[in-house]
Amino acid sequence: MTFDHELDVRGLNCPLPILRTKKALAAMASGEKLKILATDPGSLKDMQAFANQTGNVLLAHSETGGVFEYLLQRK
Repeated sequence: MTFDHELDVRGLNCPLPILRTKKALAAMASGEKLKILATDPGSLKDMQAFANQTGNVLLAHSETGGVFEYLLQRK
């Protein structure tokens, strides 16, 4: 999938990945997509909850070699 912005939060633990994601999304236009790279194992649960609470859409997520990749679309 294509994306408009990328955020690298590898090496950061909760709550920093979510806080940085929130800040990045605030600077984006509605409909734009943000790719997030994280290494925090709890980030999957956090990203799903964040998307549900904020109305942003978690379009995709995957994990490869300990790196979690998320694609969020701004509401």
